Amino acid sequence: MTAYRQALLVAAAFVTLGTAGCVTINIYFPAAAAEKAADRIIDEVWQLREGRPASDARKNGEAQ
Repeated sequence: MTAYRQALLVAAAFVTLGTAGCVTINIYFPAAAAEKAADRIIDEVWQLREGRPASDARKNGEAQ
């Protein structure tokens, strides 16, 4: 196999795997779940900015 053909095969494999990865993420991470996770992360960041550790907020049941 020539170097050009081998490089072409590797590039095709990356494109195929990348496309499959995008489809998998869209199927298994629906928008509602992603939005809920993003909201939780944003809440934790704001609590850290207020000088309060996120672990304390979880103990109090605020960041669930």
